[in-house]
Amino acid sequence: METYWHWLCSVLAAEPGLQGKLLKRYKTPKAIFAAEAEELEEQFPRSRSRIGDLCRSRAGWDFEKEQRILRQKGIRFVSREHPDFPGRLLDIPDSPGGLFVKGRLPGEGAAVALVGARDCSAYGRNTALWFGRELAASGVQIISGMARGIDGQGQRGALQGGGETFAVLGSGVDVCYPVQNRELYLRLEKEGGLLSESPPGTPPLKHLFPLRNRLISGLSDAVLVIEAREKSGSLITADFALEQGKDVYAVPGRLQEALSGGCHNLIRQGAGLAVSPKQLLEDLQLFPENRSLKKEKSKMALESSENLVYSCLSLQAVNLDAVCSETQLPPQEVSGILTRLVLKGYVREIYKNYYTRVS
Repeated sequence: METYWHWLCSVLAAEPGLQGKLLKRYKTPKAIFAAEAEELEEQFPRSRSRIGDLCRSRAGWDFEKEQRILRQKGIRFVSREHPDFPGRLLDIPDSPGGLFVKGRLPGEGAAVALVGARDCSAYGRNTALWFGRELAASGVQIISGMARGIDGQGQRGALQGGGETFAVLGSGVDVCYPVQNRELYLRLEKEGGLLSESPPGTPPLKHLFPLRNRLISGLSDAVLVIEAREKSGSLITADFALEQGKDVYAVPGRLQEALSGGCHNLIRQGAGLAVSPKQLLEDLQLFPENRSLKKEKSKMALESSENLVYSCLSLQAVNLDAVCSETQLPPQEVSGILTRLVLKGYVREIYKNYYTRVS
């Protein structure tokens, strides 16, 4: 039966609604494959064009060849009837008939979707890395879309934290998009998972991204938005989450900052306020493992002058002069302390004389 699911999901990958209607009428993909073209067109007159594509595909569909292509590309197809299919996706509206997978599938453990702006700020990148790392280190699976900016950073953070992270793509799983995230794509293939409802070779088409967003939220217990403009694709994911009965959280940003508009609107509308991974874990009634707290405890070993300088920093970039003003220490001494903190891994210089906390 998996081979017939593979056929149906390959031909109607971008039509989960039509897939559902066909299955409601014919019960199985095999019965759809066997149905007369005239009957199908009569049953679904408003989808005549797509039904025509479906019927034409049957003549040239070679089941063995299609299975061979998947094997050669290291791709696995899992239908909604397969025991490995993610249970969270079974009950969402327009549930997919199946998934194409490279690597692993998400498990049944706690999962958070981490999404946000592609063109994010340094504050957003550091915040996404922090949340991704600490949540993953606490055993939470991180779900995202491997996009530029917040998505990719959150998933890199999850890998840094030694946890699990999975990307839902708006293309075939054999297509790396964006190409700038090639190194992340290769790591996810080996250390996490790449998922798509589109068949191999499908390019990243615009209409596929809202479809994949419903899967990102569907695979998660909650959606966390970090930096989003008032009109943002991340808000589509948040809308799907609400439709699916999932919790939505947003990280606040600076006032009058365009990248903060979408998050602040979410909070105004009732989304949860996320100010730290620890607080989010508590809200979700998840309890971090000790390893996620080790670095926090080790900060107590910093020298007093290092602690003084470190306390002046945040995830927002801070200028050297501002640190000198707040600590009342001379610039040469502050510069030396910041260099030591960078070498110890607590601070990052994102551009000349501007520093942020790593976490």
